Amino acid sequence: MRLFKQIVLLLIVTIPVLLAVAITFTIGWRPFFGARVRPVANRKFESTPARLERGSYLVNGLLNCMYCHSDHDTTLPGAPAKIEGQAAGRLLISDLRVGTVYSANITPDRETGVGDWTDDEIARAIREGIGRSGRALFPVMPYDRFRHMSDDDLAAVVVYVRSLPPVQHSVPKPEIKFPISRLVLAMPEPVIEPVRDPDFPTPRERGEHLALLANCSGCHTPINGFGEAKENLTFAGGNPLKDFSGKQVTSLNLTSDASGIPYYDEATFIKTIRTGQIGARKINPVMPWGTYRNLNDDDLKAIFAFIHSLKPVVHKIDNTVAATMCPVCGNEHGLGDTNH
Repeated sequence: MRLFKQIVLLLIVTIPVLLAVAITFTIGWRPFFGARVRPVANRKFESTPARLERGSYLVNGLLNCMYCHSDHDTTLPGAPAKIEGQAAGRLLISDLRVGTVYSANITPDRETGVGDWTDDEIARAIREGIGRSGRALFPVMPYDRFRHMSDDDLAAVVVYVRSLPPVQHSVPKPEIKFPISRLVLAMPEPVIEPVRDPDFPTPRERGEHLALLANCSGCHTPINGFGEAKENLTFAGGNPLKDFSGKQVTSLNLTSDASGIPYYDEATFIKTIRTGQIGARKINPVMPWGTYRNLNDDDLKAIFAFIHSLKPVVHKIDNTVAATMCPVCGNEHGLGDTNH
């Protein structure tokens, strides 16, 4: 009996310790204590022609903001954002496992948009994933990538967003299923140090930074059950996506392996992004080429230099044939069962 009591006592002591260690090195304590939130600073970004021009380039190009925050005209090539109601928010996710997620109305409407937000409240939402009320934003908004945006570019984005025509459109609050609703709290991280415009020694390194801000890997690198990127499949495709018709498609392999795009050169890449076609094959607008075609040649060349330097990964994907289970990425897609 004495030995039994000692064993029970040992378990009582060790199990909480082991549990605490497991939490510390896996999901962390934020899902229990809440997201990290930086107090709002008193800063104002001056509107200048240069900032408006740069902000437009970022919002309507590199950062792809209108893709998520606007409804789309699917009758036009590239499914561009509709002019009417632009940037007023829309349904992004409706999933039994995840819940419902809407993009915000980011127009300067004072009742339903961000018209009453301060500049720093908007800035904090963009780079740190914290809404005006202090809630953690669902990470379909890629604030983990935007945190690498320079202070100058951030100011340009805020100034441009404030220049948009206000649209009165109430967006429902998200309804996130448990435990995802708690795990999201671990995502936001305050930006407390200045983020300066980086100086890159090569086009490839600059392209890597641009691809990060454009969140290219968010679609082209599959994720595991914890929402983490599968590093062995970096840019090798495999993420299931729903296009504007509700059809499921799969992101393609962008590496230079034979199963990816080894036949692309710089000119082919730019032409593909500009036209939304590779040869006679049209690209599904779920890949937002209709936005990225607004990038200038120098930025597209830099992005291609980065993509072209990626480690080749064998991962066969074809959206024109029936989907089968892929043992490599764990998702169903065309040619899935041919991967090993």
